[in-house]
Amino acid sequence: MKAHQERLIQLAYEHKILTFGNFTLKSGRKSPYFFNSGLFSSGEVLGAVAESYAETIIDASDLEFDIIFGPAYKGIPLAAVTIVKLAEKQPQKYGKMEYAYNRKEKKDHGEGGSTVGGSLKGKRVLILDDVMTAGTAIKESIAIIKAEGGILAGVALILDRQERMVDHDYSMIALVKKDYGVPVHSIITLDNIASFARGRLPEEDIKKIEDYRAQYYAKPIEE
Repeated sequence: MKAHQERLIQLAYEHKILTFGNFTLKSGRKSPYFFNSGLFSSGEVLGAVAESYAETIIDASDLEFDIIFGPAYKGIPLAAVTIVKLAEKQPQKYGKMEYAYNRKEKKDHGEGGSTVGGSLKGKRVLILDDVMTAGTAIKESIAIIKAEGGILAGVALILDRQERMVDHDYSMIALVKKDYGVPVHSIITLDNIASFARGRLPEEDIKKIEDYRAQYYAKPIEE
């Protein structure tokens, strides 16, 4: 792992964002770990998130975009802190770049509209979100971008759980790459979490993570 990945996982663990135990997910699966990005609430942690997003985006040679889109609600602060960090790191490229987010309910008064921030019309849009599991949120975001006249350029996530969907052997990330023909990059993966757990958790807990990964690990889609 790179230094920014290690720091993000360590802070997530210290702030109880990443926890280990027995958790029931929306899918009904019993997971030995849980990642709650809703707890990204301190300056220290948000700073680490922004740093990791920025490093991941800059390192991704296949990401070309004009604006960042943060889906409401969790994606809003993620997009805001990331665009600031990108502007700090590469001011010539990102200093004047904008970000946008959607309203949960369309506004009919004032400036109106379903999005806030920079215009998406005619722009290549990078979606920032925390995780992608069933794909409901990402599909909603893509529909909003299309309705606003934008063009999906890619997706950047915090966590790739690397697990298959309930109804087939592939992950939602793999399907987005295939169906929309855009890159999807994640800061950390289940593999990274498993590596972090070794030497920190009891062997029994590590085995649960390894068993979970073996049971639900997603197959790659052949090119």
